[in-house]
Amino acid sequence: QVQLVESGGGLVQAGGSLRLSCAASGRTFSSYAMGWFRQAPGKEREFVAAITWSGGSTYYADSVKDRFTISRDNAKNTVYLQMNSLKPEETAVYYCAAARGPCFRSGPSGENEYDYWGQGTQVAVSS
Repeated sequence: QVQLVESGGGLVQAGGSLRLSCAASGRTFSSYAMGWFRQAPGKEREFVAAITWSGGSTYYADSVKDRFTISRDNAKNTVYLQMNSLKPEETAVYYCAAARGPCFRSGPSGENEYDYWGQGTQVAVSS
């Protein structure tokens, strides 16, 4: 079992920055890859970013490349999402998720790669 708790959400103006954190407990943190997803009101949940067990490989949705950075600290059992140049359309609940293994079998963007999900943290970007 893995428990995930996100934090760091809040209200920010367009163009601003936020750093989300996701603290994990349970299974050995370095044994699984991690991902971030988001769900805007009235929309389906979508992939944002992912990172393999060691941090050696990272993946991003095209819409966030060069603005968002995913990282992890295995000593702290925490994965981060640094979000810069935020846009109003990125208002959403952001979720972290733990993958089944250290890497991704079919790719990082599919929800079926992930076994555990956090409760989400709200990010609101004002125009």
